[in-house]
Amino acid sequence: MTATQTITDSRIHRARALVLRRPVRCAAVFCLLSFTGFWIAQRAAQVSMVDLLVYRAEGWTVRNAMDLYDMRATEHNLPNTYPPFAALLFTPLTVMSTGVLRTFGTAVNLGLMVAVAQLSLRLVGLPARVPRPAAVLALAAVGVWCEPVWTTLRYGQINLLVTALVLGDLTRRSGHRWAGVGTGIATGIKLTPGLFVVFLGLAGLFLGLRRLRAARAARGRTGPGSGPPRRLLNDHLRRAAVATAAFVLTVAFSALALPHDSRRFWTEVVFATDRPGDVEGAGNQNLKGALARVLHTPDPGLWWLAAATLVGCVGLATAVAAQLTDESRLPNARAWAALTCAVTALMVSPVSWSHHWVWAVPMVLLLAVEAVRRRTAGWTAWTVVTGLLFCSFMVWYAPHSRPARVELHQNPAQMLLTAVYPLIGLAFLGVAGYLTVRAVRRPWRPWEGIGTLGRQRTTAGAGAERTYARG
Repeated sequence: MTATQTITDSRIHRARALVLRRPVRCAAVFCLLSFTGFWIAQRAAQVSMVDLLVYRAEGWTVRNAMDLYDMRATEHNLPNTYPPFAALLFTPLTVMSTGVLRTFGTAVNLGLMVAVAQLSLRLVGLPARVPRPAAVLALAAVGVWCEPVWTTLRYGQINLLVTALVLGDLTRRSGHRWAGVGTGIATGIKLTPGLFVVFLGLAGLFLGLRRLRAARAARGRTGPGSGPPRRLLNDHLRRAAVATAAFVLTVAFSALALPHDSRRFWTEVVFATDRPGDVEGAGNQNLKGALARVLHTPDPGLWWLAAATLVGCVGLATAVAAQLTDESRLPNARAWAALTCAVTALMVSPVSWSHHWVWAVPMVLLLAVEAVRRRTAGWTAWTVVTGLLFCSFMVWYAPHSRPARVELHQNPAQMLLTAVYPLIGLAFLGVAGYLTVRAVRRPWRPWEGIGTLGRQRTTAGAGAERTYARG
């Protein structure tokens, strides 16, 4: 061994010892360096944060009592595509100059990146030997460099805010009075999170039917004189109801504040699926975008409708089944359910730009946790490849130009490059479906389910407690 190798090994040993002694401090330094480098890189790339400028223009339109959906902003002539409630939330942005606004948007989104990292770890489960702050900061430091997060900050988008609102709800303890409010508000800002409300409602419905069958079976075993079984709170239905109420309040508030814009949005704009941009654009990472590029048409029509219906039904069924499966059968069942619902929403939505896929952060984290638990080459490879693909910016390698619409003339290799996120989504849904079906088909253990001395997990989030029921 040479002297150089000895010195290198010694430095590595000291660095490892420092990390083990002070993991939180080292993670904080790592996160600070990563965020600083990210900020410098974004400024060097002269990012426009064009969507943030559109948000400010929406706020100005509201303040000046002008037509919100006739508005066009920036040199790109971009329209407003969100519900009017979002424009009301954007009005405070009008007091900021462009420079201050861009700094504010970047700082807030970096803070939201830390929040999404914390909520992702709460959803999936914390590492056993790593302090929570260290794990959160390390995940945020790495996750900020994946393409969906980079592009979210590049445009000044609100995807991290929407994701944090939904994840915050899904990871609240069972019975929390505010669980569902975040999802309802997120739906009022951007309609796509509404699929989580449907998911929770279906989970609550099937849980209620399961309990009804169990109660009838218990009465049949013990006789008619045994009395009614103890009832448990159906937390899924309660969360769905709270989310629905919160969403309705956003609609009602918008209707009172902006009656003309609200009427126009819900009767006209909501049906204009081409309003956000060209469906075949490389950034549209969903079934409709991929089919438009494969079929060389801006309107895949029935092909997309059939594919979206199939994926939507299978995805929702998988998410509901995983949500109602005990974690002794399917480890991290709540995480599989939540992320299956998120991927399904991204896949079937008419427009899912690449920056909408910030759900990549908890998705890759779940795969990493599964890879560590299973310790197989296949799971490890899948996790590494998925993480690298989300960080590869591959969707932008093929020629893309909105005025020329070159995506309508892609060759097979270019189609593959611009379909990377839908392919990842289909693979994730396929594995989630396989694991869920296998878990559901396993025979019940004596201590599982509802019945005498039975127990059932009734949480909609990963960190909630178990409740016990007696038949």
